[in-house]
Amino acid sequence: MARVTVEDCIDKVDNRFELVLLAGHRARQISQGAAITVPRDNDKNPVVALREIADETLSPGDLKEDLIHSLQKHVEVDEPEAEGHALADQTEVAVAAAEDDREEENITFDRMSEEDLLAGIEGLVAPEKSDDF
Repeated sequence: MARVTVEDCIDKVDNRFELVLLAGHRARQISQGAAITVPRDNDKNPVVALREIADETLSPGDLKEDLIHSLQKHVEVDEPEAEGHALADQTEVAVAAAEDDREEENITFDRMSEEDLLAGIEGLVAPEKSDDF
């Protein structure tokens, strides 16, 4: 293939912006050492990625899933829990939350009059000036 263009790939991936994201992701994979599925023909990685998409040697759906997975910071894994332990843990959490709420209701703040505040501010001493700054 002499030249690959967006028009060659747009029938495989409908959205041009998604095509750019997928081709960029695939080009990064290639630069990290992933095996290419088309002959390189002295092309750079983005061109090889577009050629792979145009020739349908890679599925756009698989590329999209791989891109999403690579962008995720935290992948949740569903782990089965024992029912007895889960209910006991939920009860403990609910009791602890209720106790925290009761403690927050009893919080009081010290009150200061405006005169006391002004007197405190006036009593502050400015830092000495130095030539370092």
